[in-house]
Amino acid sequence: MEKNTNAASPDYAAAIAYALCRLRTELSPLLTYHNLMHTEGDVLPAVTRLARLSNLAEPDVHLLEVGAAFHDLGQIKTSLGHEQVGIEIMSEVLPGLGFGATDIARLTGMIQATEMPQTPRNDEQALLADADLDSLGRDDFFPTSKALWHERAACGMDIPWQSWLELQLQFLQRHRYFTPAAQALRNAGKQKNIEMLKSLLSDAHVPGVTVD
Repeated sequence: MEKNTNAASPDYAAAIAYALCRLRTELSPLLTYHNLMHTEGDVLPAVTRLARLSNLAEPDVHLLEVGAAFHDLGQIKTSLGHEQVGIEIMSEVLPGLGFGATDIARLTGMIQATEMPQTPRNDEQALLADADLDSLGRDDFFPTSKALWHERAACGMDIPWQSWLELQLQFLQRHRYFTPAAQALRNAGKQKNIEMLKSLLSDAHVPGVTVD
């Protein structure tokens, strides 16, 4: 019997390229944190790393990568509720790239899980949620945090630097990584960043921190 070769299979690379292209060309320059680098250079490699550390099958790794590529795509239209906007764009585009209803439903859950406060309901959603906040436990936490501070100011939320540091400390203290892979990889670094924030806040003038 001749094998049916007409059945569509997901074109993961094309889906990722589509999302990155739109981020590259349509994001506001005011978005100094939720920019192309956040998706392409931060969340995408983080979710790949966490998925492989979790021994996921290759198709599941690739689907997570697609979720990472689309998770902030809604930012091209709005910051508030951007997750749902990205899901709507994804649901329109991905059927033409071979993605079925089950894949799109899984991706929808992944993207919803990145909304704050994060509420993953399964392991793959937890992996993308953890990847989205991977920087909390990295050495580049402070420049990344500062980029978000500048973004908020540019969008009309002008928060004094000292107050911002206090908010960031509270956020890190409340935050928990969901997956064993992220916990093993980032918990120690996150604790180091918590201690550095405490040290900065213990000095009234926040020495050593420059505000551009």
